[in-house]
Amino acid sequence: MKIDIWSDYQCPFCYIGKARLQKALEQFPHGEQVEINYKSFELDPSAERDVPMTNNEMLASKYNTTIEQVRQMNNNIGAQAAQEGLHFEFDSMILTNSFDAHRLMQFAVAKGKGAAMDEALFRAFFTDSRHIGDHETLADIASEVGLDRAEALSVLQSDRYGEDVRRHEKLGSQLGVTGVPFFVINDKYAVSGAQPTEMFASALKDIWAEEQPLQMIGDPSQGEQCADGSCAVPAVENDTDKK
Repeated sequence: MKIDIWSDYQCPFCYIGKARLQKALEQFPHGEQVEINYKSFELDPSAERDVPMTNNEMLASKYNTTIEQVRQMNNNIGAQAAQEGLHFEFDSMILTNSFDAHRLMQFAVAKGKGAAMDEALFRAFFTDSRHIGDHETLADIASEVGLDRAEALSVLQSDRYGEDVRRHEKLGSQLGVTGVPFFVINDKYAVSGAQPTEMFASALKDIWAEEQPLQMIGDPSQGEQCADGSCAVPAVENDTDKK
């Protein structure tokens, strides 16, 4: 089974949805046979690397509301995160452009560290309030998940893996992805949003059963059949054979 996940590292519901899917996979008997592919999606491709306002100020401006109302809204999201074992520090999050974080993610995937990097980038932004648009910070994160820091920094200072990010975004657009998280299972089944763990668990079970090959019942050697243009006719005993 294959699951493609479109997400952005500044999307709270992407982190929550990831945690819920992971819980469902832990309950799934065939979880080790599920391949996860990490696809890039930028919530705001035009964002500056160094945003001159806090997360709370940005949301208050965007929704024409007060900082206190924003904090109440964030508290509700934080409560959902806490139920999944996550801790969000909304007041100190550092907004940025996520393009380089996505490039680093694809570098990590190429090095076999995709799952670790995915978790590290979410945790860096939402829990540790690190600047995931800053190259030195990203290089530190790369080192923390077992990648070569100097190589990661060299990648970040180039344009490498940028085409991968754009290709993911183009594919997502073709599939109709307008918001994240967005999950595509076996290139056939789509799940939009941070659905409950129970929904993911049910979907995994049903899709696995539907996608499996036919199960043989009985002993094939005991059933006569025709094949290769002829039929094998069982020998018939006669009276002479019995004597």
